[in-house]
Amino acid sequence: MKRLAILGSTGSIGTQALDVVSNHPDLFQVEILSAYGNTDLLIAQALQYKPNAVVVTNEAKYELVKKALDSSPIKVFAGQVALSEVVRWDSVDIVLGGIVGFAGLHSIYAAVDAGKRIALANKETLVVAGDLVMRRAAETGATIIPVDSEHSAIFQCLVGEYHEFIDKVILTASGGPFRGKKPNYLVNVKASHALQHPNWTMGAKITIDSATLMNKGLEMIEAKWLFGLRNEQIDVIVHPQSAVHSFVQFIDGSLKAQAGVPDMKLPIQYALAYPQRITNNFKRYEFKEFSNLTFEEPDYKTFRNLALAKEAMYKGGNTSCVLNAANEVTVQAFLQNRVDFLEMSDIIEKTMAKVAYIEQPSFVDYEESDAEARKYAEEWVKKSPLATH
Repeated sequence: MKRLAILGSTGSIGTQALDVVSNHPDLFQVEILSAYGNTDLLIAQALQYKPNAVVVTNEAKYELVKKALDSSPIKVFAGQVALSEVVRWDSVDIVLGGIVGFAGLHSIYAAVDAGKRIALANKETLVVAGDLVMRRAAETGATIIPVDSEHSAIFQCLVGEYHEFIDKVILTASGGPFRGKKPNYLVNVKASHALQHPNWTMGAKITIDSATLMNKGLEMIEAKWLFGLRNEQIDVIVHPQSAVHSFVQFIDGSLKAQAGVPDMKLPIQYALAYPQRITNNFKRYEFKEFSNLTFEEPDYKTFRNLALAKEAMYKGGNTSCVLNAANEVTVQAFLQNRVDFLEMSDIIEKTMAKVAYIEQPSFVDYEESDAEARKYAEEWVKKSPLATH
């Protein structure tokens, strides 16, 4: 029986993780649940799964959750500091990091510091501070198993292989809803169009990132740290069917790929159960449904976020942190119709040029770079023609 802390339990990853738990009550037990604002669902989850504790990171919601759970023995805590404390508990075997964005960094770093096993869906943790996180994991013995479908695919392809035999990894991208479109089309798209992903069902932020290809850029940076790769060992290919989740190419030219239906429950289950594989009733890959698999080069000129992320990966230091912060601000602004689709890249690029470069950042440097980048990005959002009308 593995006891789980599910961080971001009301989000897309968290709810699917709880589905996995429900299907295997003999293997998994919920120890901690956390959420930010969706208190109704958090309360319902707590009453169903009866964890030891819940953490509502929005402190203003504490009294509401505490009152709702008063008749149960479930402990209720509030705030980011509390979340970073409970993941250290001896009663927690696995921490599932499903919080979106920079907000997930502190709790995941606390789990790494405590030497926990981490099922990582929060790619921003490694995008922002991959060097510090992986160095600390090596010191504490923490194990990080990726949940992102692409990184899970690479991880599975590398089981039983020697790291020194890797030539490169190739991350597959669906291309999103605007694959093949040019700037004259993209200038008119709205958030409602970008949220219509052709293959995956995900949260709003990651769906917009998929539409801009920023998601693939962030995954390149995550792969660098997660698998200890050189920049030139990481590549991206557009694969519209989303059947092959990534490739590993070895020095002898051999390719290994992991394929499956586009469903996050499988990589979630794999990360929680590793090194075991356990049965499930998930939809199976049917060759008749994927009879035509195609691959094409990404359009770096149109989808500039991918190029900006690659630039940040090569530059290193605090650049990826700045990139991520600016992206989080612009995605939120786009969802609120305060900037247009193409403006997001402009603002991210200007923010990357504005924030001072730090070659070897400390944790505090990352926090300050994040805050500074958000300030500059928000200033440019306010100057957008959409925001001013």
